[in-house]
Amino acid sequence: MKWIHVKALFDSEDISLAEELVSDIFFSMGLKGVVCQVPLEAPPEGFGSDALPIPDKTWVSGYIPDIDSSLEVLDDIKKKAGELASLDIKVSIETHIVDQEDWAESWKQFFHVSRITERMVIKPAWKEFVPNPDDVVIEIDPGMAFGTGTHPTTSMCIALIEKYLEAGNNFLDVGTGSGILMIAASKLGASRIVGLDTDEVAVQVAKDNLIKNNIPVDLFYVETGTLDQYIARNDVQFDLLAANIIAEVLISIMPDIKKIVKTEGTIILSGIIKEREAVMIQSLISGGFSISEVRTDGEWLAITAQKMN
Repeated sequence: MKWIHVKALFDSEDISLAEELVSDIFFSMGLKGVVCQVPLEAPPEGFGSDALPIPDKTWVSGYIPDIDSSLEVLDDIKKKAGELASLDIKVSIETHIVDQEDWAESWKQFFHVSRITERMVIKPAWKEFVPNPDDVVIEIDPGMAFGTGTHPTTSMCIALIEKYLEAGNNFLDVGTGSGILMIAASKLGASRIVGLDTDEVAVQVAKDNLIKNNIPVDLFYVETGTLDQYIARNDVQFDLLAANIIAEVLISIMPDIKKIVKTEGTIILSGIIKEREAVMIQSLISGGFSISEVRTDGEWLAITAQKMN
């Protein structure tokens, strides 16, 4: 099968905002294998490993199948990207055709072993790594699902799961992607992990990654669908919920988040830019949550909150 590699090169005074908005175009249009290249602050000495050089260009790329309807998708992407000019975000779109085998190998140059916290390590399945005795190693092959763990929104989620998850908790991941947060929760002691995603490819990738990490199949469940659909079919509540999705979506599903979380249960929300902090916190407070912690990394933030009633 052939794929169209779509790359959106962008420039803006606010790179983080531009990254979020361009990425949102790609996700909303159903692109697979989305990768972002933006300059990041250097980590503390010894914290990261196998670091990449600072890029000289900023871009978001992804893939769509090379079929007749893809021309309409490309036109929509270009139209939406052009509309960002009103926010002083300049975007140019490049495309080329690749074989699936070529894509599967070429994108791997952007994914390296990364130490997220003192204990949590993300390791590509094809990389060699010798862990420290106390390391918790998550082995990931994202395939065509988003989520390598190296983006600040994901790494903050992992760090917060490490901090707030208690052994024996059950855990729900809304928008699971590659399944990386589910794996982290399981390895940190969750008794039951559930993942939801609207993308069938992501659901299969998550299942494969969970099995690769030796998570027993009777301890996890991953399904294609939305949170409200899951609630309609299941009478269950969770001790800990994580959702790494943009703020607008998080706000729209807040009533369902409240339904699915136990009283005094904890939620970890990420994928939020600083400009959305105030409206996100107000939505949480209005929804009956108490803010436990706000963590930042560059222009991104993650919020931990507790359900009060």
